[in-house]
Amino acid sequence: MAVSRRDFLKISGGTLVLGSLGVNLDPVRTYAQELRIKNAKETTTVCPYCSVGCSIIVHTKDGKIINVEGDPDGPINEGALCPKGASLYQMANNPLRLTKPRYRAAGATEWKEVEWEWALDQIARKVKDSRDRTFKTTSKSKVKEKKPDGSEVEVEKDFIVNRTDGIAHVGSAAMDNEECYLMQKLVRSWGLVYIEHQARI
Repeated sequence: MAVSRRDFLKISGGTLVLGSLGVNLDPVRTYAQELRIKNAKETTTVCPYCSVGCSIIVHTKDGKIINVEGDPDGPINEGALCPKGASLYQMANNPLRLTKPRYRAAGATEWKEVEWEWALDQIARKVKDSRDRTFKTTSKSKVKEKKPDGSEVEVEKDFIVNRTDGIAHVGSAAMDNEECYLMQKLVRSWGLVYIEHQARI
């Protein structure tokens, strides 16, 4: 049905008149739904899951995350998110999320909730014990040496290595360059040689 501009104005005017006469027009009125992010604080961040580094916009109200979406200005993902990135909202707002460490003693069948301070002390103690038990200052290796007559002979020599083979470290893709640098300095100062990063695995 073709509606002229004049007809449109007549219909619109009639609707206004009916509304002013007390006719209930609620069933025919439609309003745009108010966005839940209205008046929310907007923060940009990087997805913590993998090494791609997708840009994310996080909306918060009263200190609580209310929305997570891809950042269209992010040069890597241009607003798109994978299923894991899209579910980041549930990472923070989840009643089943653990907020304290749990510990299961050797031989036990149940996990028990422990304090962070106790857990960190246990980790530090076990790392130190493993390092002390497996630390090597020297290692023997076979090398070829030239004799005065020009021939080569294989000999075993001691080399200073100052390392531990009892501990390995796997880095996190959520770390930035500066954090990775500091972590490398730390684990190498312990003598670790088995150092890997999640982005390569």
